[in-house]
Amino acid sequence: MVSFECSRLATLTGPVPDGDHLVPIGVADVKRAGADVTIVALAYYVQESLAVADELAREGISIEVVDPRTLVPMDVDTLRESVQRTGRLVIVDEAPATCSAASEIAALIVEDRDTFRALKAPVRRVCAMPVPVPYSPPLEQAALPSREDIKAAVYDVLKESL
Repeated sequence: MVSFECSRLATLTGPVPDGDHLVPIGVADVKRAGADVTIVALAYYVQESLAVADELAREGISIEVVDPRTLVPMDVDTLRESVQRTGRLVIVDEAPATCSAASEIAALIVEDRDTFRALKAPVRRVCAMPVPVPYSPPLEQAALPSREDIKAAVYDVLKESL
């Protein structure tokens, strides 16, 4: 098994379960239920997407946040079921869009006839700029997705219904 860890997750704190805790391989976790837009968020962007969902809830926008947790195997059924419910998908990944997990997730969603037909808007990917991650913190922030980028993508997939 190969495991990649997002370095920005190392500084996050939170509750730790008592005793043994196993994360099932190939089982996505719906972190927040919602009805208007599905956000599939990877690694660090799960927390960022949850913060955006909290903020947009005050505007009456209901966002479902799904953490795939593993990419191989990927829980495609959970992702497709969520998108079929909401009809809209935003994928947030810290990698550049080309040849990324975001690209694979988008393809898996639109390749399924039922899920494709359920879409009310084109799939949006919120990814890093296609450059090496800069060493300079301000340049790094500019190259990686932000909460504002996630919100803009949500507004974009909802623009026909707002």
